[in-house]
Amino acid sequence: MQKHAAPQRMCIACRRLFDKRDLLRIVRTPQGEVRFDPTGKAAGRGAYLCKDPECLKKTVKVKLLNKIFKVEISEEAYRSLSEQYES
Repeated sequence: MQKHAAPQRMCIACRRLFDKRDLLRIVRTPQGEVRFDPTGKAAGRGAYLCKDPECLKKTVKVKLLNKIFKVEISEEAYRSLSEQYES
């Protein structure tokens, strides 16, 4: 029986490939809310971030999610993500 490799995803900040389960998923819900998705199954557009704090800092500093989700993400949403990441 052939064993399947874990799905790979790329960190939006450092652009390195990781196993999907080793990344944090950020989701933009159909209602426009941006938050971490601990289940990895929330409805909406997803982006992946590795667990390196520098990648989160880069994402916030250069507003990477605006480019990824093709919408304006509020400062409050970035602040909220930073707070969720730290907890």
